[in-house]
Parts: sequence; C-alpha cells; structure tokens
Amino acid sequence: MSARETFNTEAAKRILITDGAFGTEIQNWKLSEEDYAGSLGLTKDQKGNNDILALTRPEVPESIHRAYFEAGADIAETNTFSANRISQADYAAEDRVNDLNIASAGLARRIADEYADKDGRPRFVAGAIGPTNKTLSLSPDVNDPGFREIDWDELVDVYHEQAAALVEGGADFILIETVFDTLNAKAGIMAAKKLETELGRDVPVMLSMTLTDLSGRNLSGHTVEAFWHAVRHAKPVTIGLNCSFGATQLRPHVKSLAAIADTLIMVYPNAGLPNELGAYDEQPDTTAGFVKEWAEAGQVNVLGGCCGSTPAHIAAMAKAVQGVTPRKVPTLDHATRLAGLEPFIMAA
Repeated sequence: MSARETFNTEAAKRILITDGAFGTEIQNWKLSEEDYAGSLGLTKDQKGNNDILALTRPEVPESIHRAYFEAGADIAETNTFSANRISQADYAAEDRVNDLNIASAGLARRIADEYADKDGRPRFVAGAIGPTNKTLSLSPDVNDPGFREIDWDELVDVYHEQAAALVEGGADFILIETVFDTLNAKAGIMAAKKLETELGRDVPVMLSMTLTDLSGRNLSGHTVEAFWHAVRHAKPVTIGLNCSFGATQLRPHVKSLAAIADTLIMVYPNAGLPNELGAYDEQPDTTAGFVKEWAEAGQVNVLGGCCGSTPAHIAAMAKAVQGVTPRKVPTLDHATRLAGLEPFIMAA
C-alpha cells in the first residue's frame, strides 16, 4: 500500500499520535554557536538555527525523534520548520537547504523504520514545511497596502525546493503547518502538486492552520471553515490546527472543523499558554485530559503537541486516548463550497 493508504488504514483502527515540540527540546541541550555552525564555514552566526543541526549535530534531532517514538508517537515530524531558502537567508545558509532537508528526512526515516521493525507497527515521516517569514496576502508596510515582499511564483519555487528534498530524503507526507496565511498554504499545495507531476506519483499533504485570535481566524482573516473550503481540493491526508493556543482555547474550533472536513483531523496544541517568561507550565496529564475530551467526542484522528510540549506530554496523550474510538470521517452532501473570509455554501 501507499503511505496514504497505510496511514488511513492505521487511523481507522485507533487515534494516531504525532510528536511534540522540537525547539524547546533543542534548548535543553544548551548548544553553543560552535555546535550549530560545525565545520560548514557559514558566514553568519548560526546560534538558533535549529534546522542546521541535521548537518552539524545530527545526534540532537535523532535523540529527540527517539524520545518521541519511545513516548508512543506514530509520526515523526522532520526538524525542518525553517529549512527553506527564505528563512535560511537569515543565516546565510540558503545553499544548504537541499542538503539539510534530505539529511533531516533521512534521519527521521531511519529511526521511524527502526521502531516499525521492532514491533511491526507502521511509523510515518511528515516533512515539515513552515510558513516562512513572508506573506503573500498582507503588506508589511502600512503606508503601502499593495506592497508584497514576495510573489506567488517565488514562494511556490521555495516550497518546491524544500518538498522535493524532503521526499528524496524519505518523507511520506508534506506537512504544511502553522498556516497563518491561507495563500501561503496554497503555494505549498501547488509546490506539492508540481512535485507529483514530476515524480509521477502521489505526494500527500497534511495541512495545519494556526489561529491568531480567539475568534478562530488566521492572520489573513480566514475562519477555520473558510480555510477548509479554500484547501479541500488538495485532498489532504489530514487537516487541523497547531500552535496558536492551548487545548482549551482550541476546543470550539476543533469541533467546528471536525464537523465539516471529509478527511482526518490532526490537532497538536501548545502546552497551554506561555507564562510571563515565555515558558509553558501546563503539565502532561492536564494537556492529555483536554485532548482526551476531543477524542471521546469523536472529533479527532491524530493528536500531538506543539510549543512547550515534551515527550512526557506525548506519552500522556497516547495513554489517555488508548482504546478510544477514532473520529469517523463524515460523508458530506454534494454542494459547491466557497470561501472568502467566511465560508459560503451554494445550494446543490
């Protein structure tokens, strides 16, 4: 079976678990700039460039992947959130994008296969693609609302370069995550579709929106329902929410999305809201209790954690939803579904 078919088969049996945060886990290593930079000879300070560790300190992301698989994860998300030409320009590492995505995906693939071989349970690799620090929908200049720092074709090329390297390295899916701009997400989808044509096979995508306020909109103004209508044509393996807030704040939006999406729902919230120092205090059992409510309400198929979550959070989630029946994907009536900032359904 293809990765999509295998994933859907496993998701029909149980609620699957994706991994947790990488950034905070990397911080625990207290790495120096020399650790990040290695012997690559890059001209800018590399401290904080977590993605480059696949080339300079691969034992760091490897240990984190292992910790999450030990905690019960079914999916490894590659440590490539900012491994694109735009974001890596901040570190003068644009020419390393191909290498670091192949290395990150290959590392996750090797460990996923190792754990699958141990117990026969399939493990999956999601090639993580972040939103970059540019937006197609909004101007960064309040005095020039028509100005854009990047255009559509350039962003599609940026995403295509990263997606191709992730697939080459062994990723099963392209995870377009933390979507604050729906048009950016559509550029990522276009990149995956171009790659499909080039490879002559399915390149499945996962999509995950991030909300910027409690009303349930992303930065480009779309509600979760409108976002789904705007991207449903991509036939994503999963649709869902990540980052933004903790589980309590996401509850109503998870419920809304679960009711209208005819694909699997994947949600990975932050470990609560950050405190005044920017740290996350929500304990693993607390987070697990919140997401268990979604599971028992039949609203989710895949659960995990974002900012502040740890292997302990993932282990608690896996334990909390063990034996809970996964959400059944609804069959929707045939209708034309459109999206402005709000959803619009045309009568059949």
